[in-house]
Amino acid sequence: MRMIEYILLAVGAVVGAFLCYKIAESPIILGGLPVNVLIVNILGSFLLGIFSVLSLALNLDTKYALFVAIGFCSSFTTMSSFALETSNLIDANRFNLVVLNIIANVGLSLGALVTGRLLGTVIMEKIL
Repeated sequence: MRMIEYILLAVGAVVGAFLCYKIAESPIILGGLPVNVLIVNILGSFLLGIFSVLSLALNLDTKYALFVAIGFCSSFTTMSSFALETSNLIDANRFNLVVLNIIANVGLSLGALVTGRLLGTVIMEKIL
């Protein structure tokens, strides 16, 4: 790996971690369910979906994947925080919210990624 690739990876990770922190720092509770992590996971999945299509269609250099996919999206999305929130709901015997949290985070993040890929495809069709 060249120095520029390390720098792109690091900058992407710092930006992703910072935005994750800013979104997660003030709890947003919806019907007893903390949704900050859900928002981050959906948004990160959506952005990764768009990037995955655009990077292939535009034949982007892999250094951009280091910045966006590995650096930014990996430090922005929060699977470990999702696991902690789910565990906290289990500890509080809020099993209905446990199920909702798992379905929402996994299902909506997957849906956001697919939607992002579809949007990326539409964008590429307009460009080409």
